Amino acid sequence: MKSGALHPQEGNAAVRASGSSFYLAMRILGRQQRQAMFEIYSFCRAVDDIADGNAPREWRLARLAEWRDNIDALFAGGRPPGLDRLADAIERFDLRKQDFNAVIDGMEMDAASDICAPDLASLELYCDRVACAVGRLSVRIFGLAGDEGRLLAHHLGLALQLTNILRDIDEDAALGRLYLPREALRDAGVESNSPSDVVLDSRIGGACVFLASLARNHFAESQAVMAVCPRQSVKAPRIMAEAYRTLLDDMVARGWSPPRARVRVNKARLIWTALRHAFV
Repeated sequence: MKSGALHPQEGNAAVRASGSSFYLAMRILGRQQRQAMFEIYSFCRAVDDIADGNAPREWRLARLAEWRDNIDALFAGGRPPGLDRLADAIERFDLRKQDFNAVIDGMEMDAASDICAPDLASLELYCDRVACAVGRLSVRIFGLAGDEGRLLAHHLGLALQLTNILRDIDEDAALGRLYLPREALRDAGVESNSPSDVVLDSRIGGACVFLASLARNHFAESQAVMAVCPRQSVKAPRIMAEAYRTLLDDMVARGWSPPRARVRVNKARLIWTALRHAFV
């Protein structure tokens, strides 16, 4: 694997990511790319932890507003305390302010109120903010700043986030959240928008099948985009796509009826996937 040892400056973000499919995918990158990706990861984890915390909503929204101020400062040439390496990544890879702000917008959606059975358009907006915007930052680091990069960020971001939603149905319900779209629930015969009721409804499978099909379509579109991109620039996203597509397939094989055992990525298979893409 050509990425070599971790640079000392990558420590905190890398520790938080260790053990994840993200971590293994990023380890095959060159040092500057890898360091920038860990800074993006650290930013996303920081704002996500705020949005998902137990603090009062007003406090969470205020902390997210502070992050928005930090982003403003970074793009005005400043260096807020602790964000020197993020500033370096922004400058080196010409990252876009609107994508950082979109991520914060998505976290504000979670912090302002518990999302319960959004309509499909609202769900797609949420996914664009919390996932596709991260993809738009990432593809610039991978060297895909053109139309192919934007398409890859869109399709793979949606595929990964929809898979996350399906994986976390029960955990989200425990937090009072339900991301399954109301149109899919109604088509399945589920009228309730109460997370605790929906996750125990045997008809939930119809909505999950709809979302799984949507995710598979986006995986297929992302594969088509990656097929025409330079191989070196899509090694990391290929690992992420394969890991999450396997996770989705395993959930489909398990089924959606409650109670649902949580499906996890097989670590040995994930390592093999990373090694295969690192050397091909």
